[in-house]
Amino acid sequence: MAQAKKVTLYILVVFVLYSIINSPQRSGELVKVGFEGISSAAQGVGDFMTELIK
Repeated sequence: MAQAKKVTLYILVVFVLYSIINSPQRSGELVKVGFEGISSAAQGVGDFMTELIK
């Protein structure tokens, strides 16, 4: 089972590196969208906690 996880992780890393090298502009856009999503989620949690305190 551990060997399968290592192989899967290796394939994932190779795919990510290939994507970055092959299309750096698109990769940058995807990273930006990802961080915007994380930021929105954190903002939502903050708003929720603020409303709980009120």
